[in-house]
Amino acid sequence: MLAEADERARAAPLAKILVVDDEQRILRFIVRGLQLEGYEVDSADTGTDGLRKALKGQYDLVILDLLMPGLDGASVLHRLMAERPRQAVIVLSCLTATATKVRCLEAGAEDYLAKPFSMDELLARVRARLRVAAGRPAASLVAGRLRLDLIRREADSGAGPVSLAEREFLLLRELMRHPGQIVSKQRLLSAVWRYQFDPGSNVVDVYVSRLRAKLGVATIVTMRGEGYRIAVP
Repeated sequence: MLAEADERARAAPLAKILVVDDEQRILRFIVRGLQLEGYEVDSADTGTDGLRKALKGQYDLVILDLLMPGLDGASVLHRLMAERPRQAVIVLSCLTATATKVRCLEAGAEDYLAKPFSMDELLARVRARLRVAAGRPAASLVAGRLRLDLIRREADSGAGPVSLAEREFLLLRELMRHPGQIVSKQRLLSAVWRYQFDPGSNVVDVYVSRLRAKLGVATIVTMRGEGYRIAVP
């Protein structure tokens, strides 16, 4: 059975999952089970750390416990949904009251599984949530405090949504697809303008300046001789 799981892990593309639970035994059990299925897994054992990782990273799914000291799972869920309303979340909790389940589902969770649970059932629910998420186009990109609405073509760095011209939108979208990573000027030219400019062209610099004027000078960082990157805290 383990050999079959390892084979699936090598063959299947990885989805990235964050597990947040303060019970170390359960946390290790879930992480190991997901890894054996081929998923890339991060974990956090506090609500504060879980929220930080969920907002900073890009996860296909978050598995979230409710009863945690400090920042509880319900607070994590509400704050996460406020920042990333399309984030897929499965709540995993010993609380079995119907009212609790309803509150979590209405707050934005896509599924609720009560403890104790079987790993087979959890994996089935994970696969179901990932299938739904894979078939649903993303409505926005998020990098730190910056959000790009892919439908309205508006960006918000914290001061409210700002409309973008076509090239501004395409340039920002390409940068936000690689949060924290350096994107070369040549790659930006190819992705946004679709043809080769003279190496001395300053068209990228001009549009970066326009975006900074709209979103703040610290939003895009110049990496001299290398390109640009979105500033991610």
